[in-house]
Amino acid sequence: MERVPTSVLCDERCHLGEGPTYDPSIDTAWWFDILAGRLFEAQVGAGRIRSHALGRAASALARIDPERQLIVADDGLYIRNISDGAMTLYRPLEADNPRTRSNDARVHPSGTFWIGTMGRKAEPHAGAIYALHGGEITRLFPDITIPNAICFSPDGTVGYFADTAAHVLYRVPLDPNNGLPTGEPEVLLRHMGVGGLDGAVVDADGCIWNARWGGGCVDVYSPAGKHLRCLHVPARQASCPAFVGPGLSRLLVTSAWQDMDETARAGDPDHGRTFLLEVGGRGRPEPDVRLACS
Repeated sequence: MERVPTSVLCDERCHLGEGPTYDPSIDTAWWFDILAGRLFEAQVGAGRIRSHALGRAASALARIDPERQLIVADDGLYIRNISDGAMTLYRPLEADNPRTRSNDARVHPSGTFWIGTMGRKAEPHAGAIYALHGGEITRLFPDITIPNAICFSPDGTVGYFADTAAHVLYRVPLDPNNGLPTGEPEVLLRHMGVGGLDGAVVDADGCIWNARWGGGCVDVYSPAGKHLRCLHVPARQASCPAFVGPGLSRLLVTSAWQDMDETARAGDPDHGRTFLLEVGGRGRPEPDVRLACS
């Protein structure tokens, strides 16, 4: 396992840290503690951290424009004003199913937003992956237990996603103009060994950086699924990465202490913290979500 210079960006321990993203125009990263219903905001260069209570479980966000974000919550998608935190329901999503909540999500280069849902207790096949395109939500892939690793190739022709419970990372061909599938998912790789596939991001070269839940690391794969690197993360339950900072060369990684008893937490002293890894990578800015076709 490769060790790179690593620092703690945020000392606060997330029960279930997830969903990091970064706005380079204001040097600000955002991530969630899903189970605590909190949104974190960090000015990365200055190291200033704020926490916002959302009043509901939420797991991911996308920038709409400099003033607004689209929040993925357990009952739907909400438009959030950055200035005052006010949230307005935009579209319900599985709001009639109290057994499920949102999980992983990411924006395709076209502005289409892929969103995963799962059972609150990871019930088998209770989740799905949806696409928000043209203001409408369409279910793409049903019967998923724990949707994760949603990300896209730089040219938008390939989408990736995992079902953590099945230990499989899939690839699927996409229309680069709308981010919707043009074929069926195929297995890119099957994870073997310690831990499971969690959140992921694709760099400027098309490589997939995947947090390994239970493995205390981030694995890097080529677009063909070849394992290239394994980077140590100080918390065992690393959950999701995002490229941040000047040149998008650093890696923010969230973590969690979900399902860890007191003994396990004592043996994992950095559990739930949020880290910065000096990886020397080449990330890509996250696209803005498009709420309707123009």
